[in-house]
Amino acid sequence: MLSEETVQEIRAAMRRYPRPRSAVLDALRAVQRQYGWCDPEGIKEAAEILEIDANALQMLVTFYDMLYDHPVGEHILMPCKNIACYLRGADGIIEYICRRLGIRPGETTADGKFTLQPMECLAACDLAPMMIADETYYGNLTEERVDEILAALAASKGRRSEPVDGGAANGQV
Repeated sequence: MLSEETVQEIRAAMRRYPRPRSAVLDALRAVQRQYGWCDPEGIKEAAEILEIDANALQMLVTFYDMLYDHPVGEHILMPCKNIACYLRGADGIIEYICRRLGIRPGETTADGKFTLQPMECLAACDLAPMMIADETYYGNLTEERVDEILAALAASKGRRSEPVDGGAANGQV
């Protein structure tokens, strides 16, 4: 069952658009924040609020890489694997994360703490190599920087939307 906070978040998103159904992605992200993934029951409830067919919402979940149709780790690591990041060492960073966590891309650690989901392009080429951890951009990655980020995330509870190292969110770290 969606929490009152999630329902209010969806309703607030609906008010931001001329057509309430335009809030579908906002609604799915709210469901995902509550459950950690787009739980079918949460999707159904969001569809009822939006007055839209639940199957339409489910199709969006399967289309977008940042929406999950299955349980994932407490923290989502999304290193960029596109050309700018690749040329600046992203392949080595992804390999390092795999070794460090003992998982392959698309997998979740045994303790459920981390899911590694490399992404094609995160539109932050100036920060290459970079990744999004939860909802925060981290750039100019090195193995040492990855270790710092992983340690801070491991010590935290739940998904974070602010940087783990005190820098500014969304591209400034």
